[in-house]
Amino acid sequence: MKTLWFGAFFSALLLTMVGTGVGLALGTAWGLGVALVLTVLLGLHHLQQLHKLMGWLKGPLDAPVPEGSGIWDKVFIGLHRRVRTRNEQQRALNLALERFRRAAEALPDGVVILSPHRQIEGMNSKAALFLGLNQRTDMGQTITNLLRQPDFSAYLDTGAFDDPLVLRNTRADGASLQIQVVPYAGERQLLLVRDVTKLERLETMRSDFVANVSHELKTPLTVVAGFIETLQDLHGSLSPDQVEHYLSLAHDQSIRMQHLISDLLTLSALETGGSNAEVEPVAVAPLLEAVQADTLALSGGRHRITLEMDGPSHILGATTELRSAFGNLASNAVRYTPEGGSIALRWQKVDGAAGGDGGAAFVVADTGIGIPPQHIPRLTERFYRVDRGRSRESGGTGLGLAIVKHVLTRHQGWLEVESEPGKGSRFTARIPAARLVSAPAPGTARAA
Repeated sequence: MKTLWFGAFFSALLLTMVGTGVGLALGTAWGLGVALVLTVLLGLHHLQQLHKLMGWLKGPLDAPVPEGSGIWDKVFIGLHRRVRTRNEQQRALNLALERFRRAAEALPDGVVILSPHRQIEGMNSKAALFLGLNQRTDMGQTITNLLRQPDFSAYLDTGAFDDPLVLRNTRADGASLQIQVVPYAGERQLLLVRDVTKLERLETMRSDFVANVSHELKTPLTVVAGFIETLQDLHGSLSPDQVEHYLSLAHDQSIRMQHLISDLLTLSALETGGSNAEVEPVAVAPLLEAVQADTLALSGGRHRITLEMDGPSHILGATTELRSAFGNLASNAVRYTPEGGSIALRWQKVDGAAGGDGGAAFVVADTGIGIPPQHIPRLTERFYRVDRGRSRESGGTGLGLAIVKHVLTRHQGWLEVESEPGKGSRFTARIPAARLVSAPAPGTARAA
């Protein structure tokens, strides 16, 4: 401001001095005339600079500030400085908004910004996915017109948002959504949307699991308790053979409960043990020989059981887990193969051209009763049985194939099932090439 006043004072002083000088030299009339001409020229100069300023003000926001002359140079320099500061602030604000947008997009939950009239002012991609909205065309629309569900509209109308609303969304393949409204910035609202479909499924699985365990334990406990009561009430009148018979039946039921609890503990350990099994060379030959011995003992000579090995000598993994998985496949074959049938255990290489990365496979092929095709996709579910009565009578817990699935998953493998009712089944445990070694370093192999 001082510079402008100084410039104006200097211009007036210069005009006065020039007019006075001309007046003294040529006369008063000439002095006044020259002063008047200079004053007009100065006024035209200011009008020209003012025209530049007005043209810039009417132009686009990103137009460069014009250059001035004289005292107007200071004016335009000041304007240029302000414009530059504003542009820097605008860039910083844009960067902050972009970071905020990216943060909102990175959230695992959906976020919708609602105006006081429930119009959509913004949303992230998760919200669009969960609610079946379009981030471009649905902006500015009233959300209750897009999400037409009475429970949702009633939830917004109540104004009581302490508890979230669980909504089954018909616009997103029936997903279960948890919706929470958070008031902010006056009458605006944040709509937080979370997909709880998996949580609901887990809760259903937990309830089914508890019910199944209770059911599985109830029968043997009832039998054992009944036999004990019988022995207590009729102990004096029972023959030694009858006592032995009751005790044998009670013992069988207690063994069944022990197997069930053991499988439950094994399954729990697998589920809480992380996604990958330990990496330790496990010798295949002694492992499968132990599985064959257990299978022969379970069969009791009722089946023909063979073992063939033509694959890598070692698996990188956990000995106890692999023995549990392979043993469950073999024991299932015994339970579902009638007396006189055959069970073949094979460890073989897998040709990479046949699919996957090659690797190896443990195959259990039997001549048993077979499995109807509609049951095969559900075989690895907990407590799922094709024939419940036969499975319980043979000592099965309904958890064997669930254990097999978890063990193979932890070893990056998978289970393949082929079966035909009346002709037998073929269970193949695939082990990827990354988990196989032919000759581990001396001293690192561990026998099963």
